[in-house]
Amino acid sequence: MLVSWLESELREQPEALDRLLQRQGAKAREIAGVFAGDDVRYILIASRGSSSNAARYAQYLLGRAHRVPVMFATPSLYTIYEQPPRLDGAVVLGISQSGASPDVAAVLAESRRQGRPTVAITNAPDSRLADEADAVLLLEAGEERAVAATKTYLNSLGAIAMLFAASDGPVAEEELARMPRLLEEQIALSLETAPSLDEYRDAIGATVVARGVNYGTAFEIALKIRELSGLVVEAYSPADLMHGPIAAIRAGWPVIVVAPSGPARPSVEDLVLPLRGRGARIIAVSDVAAVLRRAQTKLPLVARIPEWLSPLTACIPGQLTALRLAQQRGLDLDQPAGLAKVTMTR
Repeated sequence: MLVSWLESELREQPEALDRLLQRQGAKAREIAGVFAGDDVRYILIASRGSSSNAARYAQYLLGRAHRVPVMFATPSLYTIYEQPPRLDGAVVLGISQSGASPDVAAVLAESRRQGRPTVAITNAPDSRLADEADAVLLLEAGEERAVAATKTYLNSLGAIAMLFAASDGPVAEEELARMPRLLEEQIALSLETAPSLDEYRDAIGATVVARGVNYGTAFEIALKIRELSGLVVEAYSPADLMHGPIAAIRAGWPVIVVAPSGPARPSVEDLVLPLRGRGARIIAVSDVAAVLRRAQTKLPLVARIPEWLSPLTACIPGQLTALRLAQQRGLDLDQPAGLAKVTMTR
């Protein structure tokens, strides 16, 4: 039986992360110093697609590491409106797996014109994004043939974690160094415990809920399911869901709750009973037995993962769920309809 590129690359993620940690450790420590500059008052991130989900992770980790605001750029101001903002006090970070997104590169180009330091996280050393950056942290993911990103997304998280660990110190670096092995455990666990998902064969959409460092994980799971299966999937924090969108959740609607151990877990777990009261079908991504018991579909996580690193393992059950839902529908895993590997947004 032929294995899709998507599944092959999903399984390559521990090796890809280990390669990143081995090859880019010194560079990450060097770049981490850029964010700690005396004149740095905030961090601005330019990104698109799954790179923006990694950027949500960076908002938490870089914000914690440097105690400055971390915000997203508005690329249209730099391109179609040609009225870029003043960037006094900014470090500008561009995240693009391909490095080919013109609008992301345009933000970095303007930042350099204004004399602000620029950093790129990319898998493509010869890309336009890399050319526009003062410093480049390479993803070391190798070639990724499937349109839906797996190992380049995972290594984007890994690169951000490296920048945090370089600032936080030896304990964080040691915790990160263990992640390739724990990723192997997570992939094995997710494959071993993978539910059939037959009850979701007729689903037309779903909702994903997470908070804190896994807020971006919710968006990435939603994106993967949309890309591969065409289902209408949206991501929310618990607070945002309760401020109106929960009204659309009816009996039978699938809700994926991402609730690994850590400070953000209780607020996500507290949603389970109200959602079940509305008749939602709960799919739980967690290492907490009480959360898994309350779910119709259980997607267990490996234990012993520090919360700040849990997005690296929490995305794995989401990737496999997206893959299985697409297989149910007989869709092409490597070439989803209407999508391309590089999207040239301006």
